[in-house]
Amino acid sequence: MTYQPKSDFLRIIMERGFLADCTDLQGLDEKLIEGPVTAYIGYDATAQSLHVGHLLNIMLLRWFQKTGNRPITLMGGGTTKVGDPSFRADERPLLTPTQIDANIAGMNRVFARYLDYGQPPTGAVMLNNADWLDGLNYLEFLRDIGRHFSVNRMLSFESVKSRLDREQSLSFLEFNYMILQAYDFLELYRREGCVLQMGGSDQWGNIVNGIDLTRRVLDQEIYGLTTPLLTTSDGRKMGKSQGGATWLSAELLSPYEFWQFWRNTTDADVGRFLKLYTELPVAECDRLGALEGSEINEAKILLANEVTTLLHGAEAAQAAEATAREVFEKGGMGEDLPTLTLSADEVGDGISVVQLITRSGLAKSGKEAKRLIADNGARLNDEPLTDAGLMVSASDLAQPIKLSAGKKRHALVELGN
Repeated sequence: MTYQPKSDFLRIIMERGFLADCTDLQGLDEKLIEGPVTAYIGYDATAQSLHVGHLLNIMLLRWFQKTGNRPITLMGGGTTKVGDPSFRADERPLLTPTQIDANIAGMNRVFARYLDYGQPPTGAVMLNNADWLDGLNYLEFLRDIGRHFSVNRMLSFESVKSRLDREQSLSFLEFNYMILQAYDFLELYRREGCVLQMGGSDQWGNIVNGIDLTRRVLDQEIYGLTTPLLTTSDGRKMGKSQGGATWLSAELLSPYEFWQFWRNTTDADVGRFLKLYTELPVAECDRLGALEGSEINEAKILLANEVTTLLHGAEAAQAAEATAREVFEKGGMGEDLPTLTLSADEVGDGISVVQLITRSGLAKSGKEAKRLIADNGARLNDEPLTDAGLMVSASDLAQPIKLSAGKKRHALVELGN
């Protein structure tokens, strides 16, 4: 029989599909009933923004806070200098401290949309593990912490084993990552009374390491909880699109493109995504997910509006929907479409349409743009584009032109002043 939790947090996340595993569900449930619990999720600063793949766990933190608990967003200013080897085929490129700090600043702006960094007891806290990792004395760390780790056991973790089985190099630097992450949990318990680490199910081994270390060093009971690794119904990893990662930063991905990502959800995923990425009641999510035909499209618009409102605000969501209706239902331009603005110098005597398709983000390369045209997938002002050698002049850009890749991806090209 499935465990029936008594705490609001566990009841909500189990109902909505967030839970993959928990080290001690009943023990954690009792802890949550006692009063505010502090939990953390760690984020390495490997990019200048978070992406849709992170959104599941950001929503998990949001529900954690909404049910009267205290979330910590732990920025990996220290661990990013090492790089998490989990389920990677190669070593991550090492970043400079300046790059890491810039990435953290970009990520912080996203968290502020979902969490309230306010007053105790439930105000979210943002910490950086560089505060304790940067100052570690190597010999003391080996003696006090390293002795609690069995190399035999570390080699048995799937994230390490998969690299070694494929005979791909795993550097000593990366091998240390799991020790540092375990130490984070110990340190957060000491500093903040943090008793729960949450993360994606690929982090299970790292989370268990932290729990074991804290038990050994401090003889304290702490907990781990993971979310499922999410794939779409057609088997793609969540957050990956034709153009690469679906970023949560408006500077890297316009609110319209973000809205469009959710509007393009496969029918089979609508109900599940409504439960995970919005705060609509579960029964309503199930009702909307069961719709068919043209009605499911309205459910997708609702999904896109709800998710975009949380990240970019209601105004941005409404503008995106208005643009989509203008573009798709009326064949218009749509003011909110991604726009490439060119200077007169850039256009010169003419600029190739292949370059415009690439620079507007509708194709990753000139080769891909030419293939798009050859396969009859490109349109110019809603007319089929068949000539890959077409040159666009400054006079052609007297009015903005609309480029399309397939039926769902569009961009405007205009001439700047």
